[in-house]
Amino acid sequence: MPQPIQRKNVVIDATGKSVGRIAAEVAKILQGKHKASYEPQRDHGDTVEIRNAAKVKVLGNKAEQVYFYKFSGYPGGMRATQLKEVMGKNPKVAIEHAVYSMLPKNRLRKDRLKRLSVHND
Repeated sequence: MPQPIQRKNVVIDATGKSVGRIAAEVAKILQGKHKASYEPQRDHGDTVEIRNAAKVKVLGNKAEQVYFYKFSGYPGGMRATQLKEVMGKNPKVAIEHAVYSMLPKNRLRKDRLKRLSVHND
């Protein structure tokens, strides 16, 4: 009989860190790669809480060069939003999108992302 999964709550302060480095660290923790009992097909990861999302650094020209795309499905329905606009309105969206992109593209991704909470303290 398999042992129950023991999840810890990991709190990360995003003050002064870049979005990509935070996302890489969080993706690793959500997958459980930091544990000795890591198995790629099992979801052994921990719960992650990110604080101070608004104080994250955007390095270089990324604020103007990175775009978030939405497509409604209709002709002419492509909408592009710059990273600086997203960070101004809701930095939580930018961090969640970065973590989502760094997680493996499989059936476990949605459940792993549910264990991520981003706060703008």
